[in-house]
Amino acid sequence: MENKWNDSDAQAAIEKYKDVSEDIALRVYTSRLIGADPALVLHGGGNTSVKSRTHNKVNEEVDVLYVKGSGWDLDTLEPPGLPGVLLDHLQKLRTLDRLSDEDMVNEQRTHLLDASSPNPSVETLLHAFLPHKFIDHSHADASLIIANQPDAEKICKEIYGDRIAIVSYIMPGFALAKASAEVYEKNPHVEGLLLVNHGLFTFGNSAKESYDRHIHAVTLLEEYIGKKMVKSLTPLAGPALKAGEETLMNALAPVLRGLYKEQSGKDWVLHHRADAQAKAFASSKECETWSQVGTATPDHVIRTKQKPLLLNLKQWQDPDRLREEVLQALNIYCESYHQYFEANKSAKGVDKTELDRLPRVLLVAGLGLVTIGKTVKETGIAADIYQHTIDIVHKSFSVGTYEPLDSSDLFDMEYWSLEQAKLGKSKAPALQGKVAYITGAASGIGLATAMLFAEQGANLFLADVTKDKLNEAAEAIRKKSKVGVVAQVLDVTDESAVRQSFEQMVQMFGGIDILISNAGNAVQGAIGEMDMKTLRASFELNFFAHQALASEALKLFLRQKTGGVLLFNASKAAFNPGKNFGPYALPKAAVVALTKQYALDYGSHGVRSNAINADRIRTALFSEEVLKERAEARGLSADDYFKNNLLQQEVYGIDVAQGFLNLALAEKTTGSIITIDGGNIAASPR
Repeated sequence: MENKWNDSDAQAAIEKYKDVSEDIALRVYTSRLIGADPALVLHGGGNTSVKSRTHNKVNEEVDVLYVKGSGWDLDTLEPPGLPGVLLDHLQKLRTLDRLSDEDMVNEQRTHLLDASSPNPSVETLLHAFLPHKFIDHSHADASLIIANQPDAEKICKEIYGDRIAIVSYIMPGFALAKASAEVYEKNPHVEGLLLVNHGLFTFGNSAKESYDRHIHAVTLLEEYIGKKMVKSLTPLAGPALKAGEETLMNALAPVLRGLYKEQSGKDWVLHHRADAQAKAFASSKECETWSQVGTATPDHVIRTKQKPLLLNLKQWQDPDRLREEVLQALNIYCESYHQYFEANKSAKGVDKTELDRLPRVLLVAGLGLVTIGKTVKETGIAADIYQHTIDIVHKSFSVGTYEPLDSSDLFDMEYWSLEQAKLGKSKAPALQGKVAYITGAASGIGLATAMLFAEQGANLFLADVTKDKLNEAAEAIRKKSKVGVVAQVLDVTDESAVRQSFEQMVQMFGGIDILISNAGNAVQGAIGEMDMKTLRASFELNFFAHQALASEALKLFLRQKTGGVLLFNASKAAFNPGKNFGPYALPKAAVVALTKQYALDYGSHGVRSNAINADRIRTALFSEEVLKERAEARGLSADDYFKNNLLQQEVYGIDVAQGFLNLALAEKTTGSIITIDGGNIAASPR
């Protein structure tokens, strides 16, 4: 493993964080070095600390433990992510015989230097009870390969001699902190501790010494593992293994999304991790046993559950039979999880509420690693963790065997209140887990709608013909929200390209819930003098493109069996055409009819179809020439033209976006045409 310490970078960190002590600045620097390497920690894993001195409000000098706070990741750590706790009090706690988790958290919080700080790490006492100034803790892949061996202590002595001591597994908290301190005190010359089924601690008198020891310890592990012959995998057989990954994903993902919603009442997104090792593992006979043993380190259980669901699909080409096959596998998995919960709840005599039983990780023969969650972030975290788990499991069996924690210990971790707190309890946004496909998304109404739907938690597939503006829009939304955003340059009149875009959306998110068919263009001219080529082109964009998009969305709705939402941007011209605006008004009138037809034909499938008739919105439809012509024809200025309605107020893109959102949330509304125009009686539907 590469040691990435750099004297210049360390000095730069001291200068950057000049408002805090050098101890804290260097603690941040090496924490970020550790956090930046996924072979050491993933997504909030690991923790670091430094013991230092400061002055309190009455100018007394006090010893303080600065330790990574809950909610912070090492790779993005900043000084506020190192809450300071009075060290003397923490060390006095060691004299107690026992300390509950809740009391431990309370003791730590009530002795913070700053009451607004995040909760200190659940392993704060372990850092406090060891005497060293700097302490680093990781879940390095190599350390887990050894820590999950039944003879971990013997292997550790072979690798390190007496430089690293072994601590038997104890759940994180007060008891583990005391046990670790006792192991160290029996071996005060050691440079670190290997915690069985857990991970690696190293320490030192300086940030560099502790970090150097950590990298060296992991390097020795990697060298030991590298000398072992990696066991070959035995390929499975089956019809799914002959299909391409994209083909399998397009067949499986909508079915999975539908079944998960059916069983949970919530919306889910999928993620396929395109990885050759994961695909080989999922497509092997060894996977059938190796993957069912347990997690590589206990805190992964809240992200991945104890085991993945295994699928070797036989009926993947027939949607209905595929659904039956997957449902059967899900039911078996869920029943097994329920039995695991009930058995451990009964054996431990605890009162716990069962979490949902659905798997978060799926290993699919011929496809590989698939994760599913309520947000894109959840699926990414689970995929990252399990991608590393696959490598850890494979190498563990190559070194010897793989014996992680049993289900009893994993239950304690999965239902541990301090671990559950990592998942957060905030109220989910209205559209969390949903996927919205929006055309004309680079500007105007489309962009306003995309931004509003992202605020409400929807993952976005954005399409437009203007590449630069589309990419700018997508990046702006990514920076402002936490949802998944995919941008696709697309001509919506190209039916083949539209079909491919839906396939890409399935690859990225697993399916669709909402289509907002917004793209269009205002074509003008006296209808009797309009050439047929221009008129047909207007119909291609302003009508047939809406139909092509809606029909592709419908196919996924029917495969998901979860209903769906079709939203069309029609126009007031459908009811109130303007002079010389026929080439635009005619296809828009057809869109209104299309809206109602989808409502009629597919309402029994839970598909809701609605449209918005907007008027006089400042969008790309209004070139300066068109605006001037239309305003002058009414004897108005440009600004007055936009306010020329019953309410005498200009209507903006966000107003239309809000209308689309209201319709998306209106679960018992379909076949409706809503006007958003400030009031135009001639255009009101009746």
